[in-house]
Amino acid sequence: MATLMFSSTPSIRKAVSIINNLDGSKFPLLLSRILQKLHMKDERTFSEEEEERLQSTLSLEVTDLELLLQTLEFFLQQAAYHAAKPAVLTQQLTQLEMEEDKVTALVEAWTSSGRDVLQKLRQRTLLPHQLDTINWRLNLQMAQSTKTKQKIPNAMLELGVSREERDSNQKIRMEFTHEELYQFYNQLETIQKQLDGLS
Repeated sequence: MATLMFSSTPSIRKAVSIINNLDGSKFPLLLSRILQKLHMKDERTFSEEEEERLQSTLSLEVTDLELLLQTLEFFLQQAAYHAAKPAVLTQQLTQLEMEEDKVTALVEAWTSSGRDVLQKLRQRTLLPHQLDTINWRLNLQMAQSTKTKQKIPNAMLELGVSREERDSNQKIRMEFTHEELYQFYNQLETIQKQLDGLS
């Protein structure tokens, strides 16, 4: 049995009612625009001016338009997350009492653009910071003011981190004793084993 993607909550029932009352000719255009922007994390689907025009075109209150857009984005995000097959998506939208023509439009939009959306979402990172460079240096402390003969090794690590939406790099510097570096290495080994286990 397919995983349940949508629960019939009061807000989803209200959104489905709004969807059912939309003009059938405008609905596919709305879906197309949402699918174009679905992979962009911090970007709104419509600008404020476009939302005002949409509100007038669709004859909706501000809160209803907001609910409509959020719900359609949610439906399409869930379809992407579950890599939903058209038949499963059709069945689950029908169970929410969405009218057949709207279900068909949504499933057709997903079928035509879903593969492209999935590919773009896979390329998107979950976190805005990405590791770019790693520099390191080994030091050997030979003396202190109180001790003349000693050998204390330490490692200096510099990680170059960049933000996805900016070109700026940030440098993170860390200093490790031998024991700390060994613990860090063991943690990285554990992470590597877990990543290997996922593939």
